[in-house]
Amino acid sequence: MTHNAVLQLRAERLARSTRPFLARGNRIRRCQRCLLPLKNCLCDTLKPACANSRFCLVMFDTEPMKPSNTGRLIADILPDTQAFQWSRTEPPQALIDLCTSEAYQPMVVFPASYAGSERQVLSAPAAGKPPLFIMLDGTWTEARKMFRKSPYLDALPVISVDLSRVSAYRLREAHADDQYCTAEVAIALLDLAGDNTAAQALGDHFTLFRERYLAGKPHHSPAITANDAENV
Repeated sequence: MTHNAVLQLRAERLARSTRPFLARGNRIRRCQRCLLPLKNCLCDTLKPACANSRFCLVMFDTEPMKPSNTGRLIADILPDTQAFQWSRTEPPQALIDLCTSEAYQPMVVFPASYAGSERQVLSAPAAGKPPLFIMLDGTWTEARKMFRKSPYLDALPVISVDLSRVSAYRLREAHADDQYCTAEVAIALLDLAGDNTAAQALGDHFTLFRERYLAGKPHHSPAITANDAENV
């Protein structure tokens, strides 16, 4: 089992739980790495890629344990991805150190419309240091809470990406057509930063994950899966 920071975060979160975490479809026997039904496991398809860009996932509470989470797909393809449990008042020191590292140019990934007038908003990373994309991983409501209540991120610029297509993510219901899952945004960021090979690898992984996740749902039609996958 290939190790990454999201798997470690999931193990730590499970160890702290006082009762079992029951996601939708909890009666299905799942692979304990990719969290897909055993018959749909995609672990043997993983093909890590290299990128100049770095990602840091700040994950809300039980997010690492949800089978529908796509942030972990980033760590599958880019194993040096960092992942931390979100805390409003006690952020991990390792997260603070990463955000202040001179080796990267850190930026918070979030829609520009939510940034205050005093906040620097970027449309693309600057040339020079590798970009560090800090992604707030949770539901839309949770992500907005993390954005508003993480004072240790307030000094960092915001980067906003424009995805001018309807999201292909159907694993959870979006609140609006312009809201995208974590993996989709990461693919766009990699393209924006010139990491095209990694963007393609993550895109292929996301397509396969989405196809097998939907195929594992008892009410799902395989024909719809195949057609939808072509649109990702």
